[in-house]
Amino acid sequence: MKCNHLKICFIGLVFFVSCFPLIGQDKDPLTLPREVHLNERQPPDLVLKTIGIKPGMTIGEVGAGRGRYTVQIASRIGPSGMIYANDVVERYLQAIEQRCKDHSLENVKTVLGDVKDPKLPLEALDVVIMVNVVHCLAEPVELLHNIKKSLKPDGFIAIVEGSLEKVPSAEGEWWPRTKLLMIFKDAGYDLFREEIFLPQDNIYFLK
Repeated sequence: MKCNHLKICFIGLVFFVSCFPLIGQDKDPLTLPREVHLNERQPPDLVLKTIGIKPGMTIGEVGAGRGRYTVQIASRIGPSGMIYANDVVERYLQAIEQRCKDHSLENVKTVLGDVKDPKLPLEALDVVIMVNVVHCLAEPVELLHNIKKSLKPDGFIAIVEGSLEKVPSAEGEWWPRTKLLMIFKDAGYDLFREEIFLPQDNIYFLK
């Protein structure tokens, strides 16, 4: 990876951090009570604007869990967009389907994958998003490698991961940045952008 491929953005750091307490995740109808803390740590509106999520996009979400970010993405891409929500646990996908039904979100399709292949549609996705996922993967290099075939030619991956450098107490759970960067490289990606304004997390952009 060449250094000129990497853009680290500091602009607005103090402003963003100072605004976090005003986000009001407990007032967001899409946020479940058990998700308030995580959504205050990783405010969906701020994160998804940073990634560039817009109406009409086709998104893949790998490791969607019970849909904490799925419903947030679905509400922003609108009926002209589509999100493919992947997980390896079928009951999580069933929870997403019920959650989308409860919120009348009809632009979500669930996809049961395996530990090496998310099984997303081929050459269909503008962005693949992964939030708090990479450090939980059994086969991170293989899974990331298999995402390539699902991206459009100008598509990219956006990964939100806890920063061990910012939160040293998470050692043993989160992975150091050097390990993440090695995984990205081994999977065949270049890191072309990195956002570090979140207090506990970084956002990595891969092509």
